[in-house]
Amino acid sequence: MRAIWDDNNKIKNQLKIEAILSKIEGELGVIPQKAAEKIVSKAIIDNFDIDTLAKRSAEKRHSLIALIEQLQVLSGEEAGEYVHYGATTQDIVDTGTMLQTKEAYCLLRKHGKKLIEVLKKQTSRYKNTLMIGRTHGIQAIPITFGFKLAIWLDELLRDQQRLDELDNHQIFVGSLSGAVGTYAAFGEKGPEIERYALQEIGLAVPNISWQPARDRFSEFATTLGIYSGTLGKIGHELFNLMKTEVNEVCEPFKKGEIGSSTMPQKRNPALIEGLASLTQPIFKDVGLMLESMLIDGERDAIHWRNEWVVLPEITNYLDAQITNATVIIEGLQINESQMIKNIQLQNGLPFAERIMFQIGKVVGKQTAHQIVYESAMTAIEHHTNFIDTLYERPEINSQFSRDDILHWTDASEDIGSIKQKIDTVVQKADQFIG
Repeated sequence: MRAIWDDNNKIKNQLKIEAILSKIEGELGVIPQKAAEKIVSKAIIDNFDIDTLAKRSAEKRHSLIALIEQLQVLSGEEAGEYVHYGATTQDIVDTGTMLQTKEAYCLLRKHGKKLIEVLKKQTSRYKNTLMIGRTHGIQAIPITFGFKLAIWLDELLRDQQRLDELDNHQIFVGSLSGAVGTYAAFGEKGPEIERYALQEIGLAVPNISWQPARDRFSEFATTLGIYSGTLGKIGHELFNLMKTEVNEVCEPFKKGEIGSSTMPQKRNPALIEGLASLTQPIFKDVGLMLESMLIDGERDAIHWRNEWVVLPEITNYLDAQITNATVIIEGLQINESQMIKNIQLQNGLPFAERIMFQIGKVVGKQTAHQIVYESAMTAIEHHTNFIDTLYERPEINSQFSRDDILHWTDASEDIGSIKQKIDTVVQKADQFIG
């Protein structure tokens, strides 16, 4: 991903555009065919020194003029006059940026598919692994770890679908329309030049100039931001599950890894923290990209330059999250015995809902709620066993046996339709993976 956004690839793409522009103009008779062939032969990255271009660009205070002038010199006095013919800098910069963005997009899709494959496998593996569910940070009722993973998997499938659909939204378009997008310098063949050139480059053809319309990049960034939000949530959840007092999962650990320079015993959630932390700058990048839509007139350099900051950052950060999440989930260590201990931690309280509904079949649901509520509050406030406290009540021990109550605290019997819903999500993932 870093290589996609480095200066070498940027210049390589810009030269590719200049070469194809000249080639098409030569074929359409807009510039001499021999001049076009000469320009194409010289528009290769090996003929350019990045440091020299950077220095000259700084001297000229212009991002592309050094490349144009060097290509002109290399093409010779006669052919050089036709370099960059009819185009404006914004055409080359925008189209080059879009090529880089499409490259980054394809890499994200590839890595995202791998993450879904790994998560699907782990979802099936831990389908029946019992653990406690938590709401508002407090123990609720039992679930399975596979159920938690299936919810993540389902969300990531939507993230990946949103990413895939960008290719159908005319996001990846080029621009070869001249100074303010009117094709004025190209003559009558302007739209034709743009169409043939962009088709050869591999980008879609816009309906009209998008120099002052940056919504495509904002849609791209927003889609990546939503994807990152899912991964940040997963990272934060794993962070909580790895806390010493919870101890239900542990990230992959390799021999020789150091958790602390002063506390030799530490195995910190380094990968997990890295996963969670990148969502914050990505969210900020989404906001910055949205501001790039506030263009003045037909073009300004105040807003669209946000793209130069956001696009490399947001794609690098999200790619790091996706690949990091893949490593974490594939090598995640699950402490199944501790999960069971945590279910038992509150002496039956997580089964209050099930007990209430079972009792309610005899005494009525609302009456059962009041009985179970009072018993639960007493057990919590006096640090007593919930089952013992409940069974001491005459309306309970007169109608139910203690074995009845204990039977209702079997976690494997209190997970509803979890298995069915996990299977549904896994099937969806299978369809996606193909």
